[in-house]
Amino acid sequence: MTHPRLTAPHATHEVTNQPPPLENVNLFALDVALQEGLVREGASWALERAQAFGARVGGVPLSRWGFEANAYPPVLKTFDRFGHRIDEVEFHPSWHELLRLGVEAGLHAMPWREPREGAHVARAALFFLFTQAEAGAGCPLSMTHSVVPALRIQAELARQWEPRFTSLFYDPTCRPAPQKTGALCGMAMTEKQGGSDLRASTTRATPLGKGGPGGEYVLTGHKWFCSAPMCDAFLTLAQTPKGLSCFLLPRWLPDGTRNRFFLQRLKDKLGNRSNASSEVEYDEAWAQMVGEEGRGVRTIIEMVAHTRLDCVIGCAAIMRLALTQATHHAAHRSAFGRRLLDQPLMQNVLADLCLESEAATALMMRLGRAYDSAQNPQERRFARIATAVSKYWVTKRATPMVAEALECLGGGGYVEESGMPRLLRESPLNSIWEGSGNVICLDVLRALTREEGTADAFLAELRLAQGADRQLDRATAELEALLRDTGRLELSARRAVERMALLLQASLLVRHGSAAVADAFCRSRLAGDRGLAFGTLPPDVDFRSILRRAHPLAVGG
Repeated sequence: MTHPRLTAPHATHEVTNQPPPLENVNLFALDVALQEGLVREGASWALERAQAFGARVGGVPLSRWGFEANAYPPVLKTFDRFGHRIDEVEFHPSWHELLRLGVEAGLHAMPWREPREGAHVARAALFFLFTQAEAGAGCPLSMTHSVVPALRIQAELARQWEPRFTSLFYDPTCRPAPQKTGALCGMAMTEKQGGSDLRASTTRATPLGKGGPGGEYVLTGHKWFCSAPMCDAFLTLAQTPKGLSCFLLPRWLPDGTRNRFFLQRLKDKLGNRSNASSEVEYDEAWAQMVGEEGRGVRTIIEMVAHTRLDCVIGCAAIMRLALTQATHHAAHRSAFGRRLLDQPLMQNVLADLCLESEAATALMMRLGRAYDSAQNPQERRFARIATAVSKYWVTKRATPMVAEALECLGGGGYVEESGMPRLLRESPLNSIWEGSGNVICLDVLRALTREEGTADAFLAELRLAQGADRQLDRATAELEALLRDTGRLELSARRAVERMALLLQASLLVRHGSAAVADAFCRSRLAGDRGLAFGTLPPDVDFRSILRRAHPLAVGG
């Protein structure tokens, strides 16, 4: 007999006071700082493109693709069913949809396909939006984009490979590059005994014939980290009699057979799980030299600069998405009789996060303009040092900011379905990739002390805001004194680079940001009018103006 109390559906309560899903939104239309930066830094011609792309990446399919690509990470297939060695990586279909979107948007090639004013700025904006859909898919796009300047050093290789690397067709098939509609490029530099010390590499290259620039070699060795191992070719380093040299190593040989490039295992990483990273063995793998023999580091320096720029863009994007999630939640969640967004303490926290995000966005867009103006010696020197400074600081700030934004969502933010845990796991990656903190700081010191004009170019940028904010003027003078103290500069390198980054951000916000954002940033970051945690801004900050810029739909007029 059925118990009478079990015959009717039972509900404890209705689901109320929960924010709607953050989907079907235009991520570009929501981002005032990004819109202003696109115009200010010379890419107003890309506004319509960015508007359309912002709607695309803010749609439901993209959200689903990102979750699926992480829920079903790549799998290494070393052999086929018949026992033939294939060394391929199998991905979820959503991964391929993400990469197809990025390639069709030209995120891997825009400045090379459209070499016009603002091309790097426009790409930075689109890459920034794309990363908010899924950061892992940005790796092969970034590698492919960054390899072109290095490859152009070897003209005959550039003629052969650049049309493939800049194609707008995504071809995921594993077959010789001449048979494909488009190709992607990866990178394999570090080894387990050296890491960032590339000159400790033991992989050796033996010439086939006379060798030299453009010449054929066979490489033997083990690479500890190979980024995007499913790509069609890889920029790599190996030792020759004249020292460390750079090579382009294709997956397939010219005769259509597989190169002796063997995937040993995929890395089980903290984050970036949708993207494959692997250890690889070269067993007399065929490759061609790029640039001069023994000058491998110098050859790849252009690639490193562009990938470091993408580290800044990627972290700025993660910070922006975390902020958007936090403000969206606070705008739709109530406690103690009013919205979280209307409560003073939450306003303080969110406004502090807004400052961090907008400063990172302004910085990345200014760097984009510097790359567009590389023919100008002053801009080239500024890009050289500002990229390293920005890479150090913005990537350092991403993790604590994402953690604070996650906390704004409470327990719901700790659940995978919110997307915030994925952001938190992703956030430390760019501070390690292309040089961890100490490596970057030492690179900044090298630029300051050994590369003529870089310090002057950086200080000249800061002085463009001279007289606009007394806190900034005072801090700039103090920085100049710190940089002159060369005897203690290495010991104080982190402090010096941090101040350089903060002053550069402050200079940009004072010149181009809203008065409320610039004032709060200078008071809190330069004058120290805050505590050690987010949400400790002084009480007379114009919180609503800052929040309105970050999420105009949530705050309203």
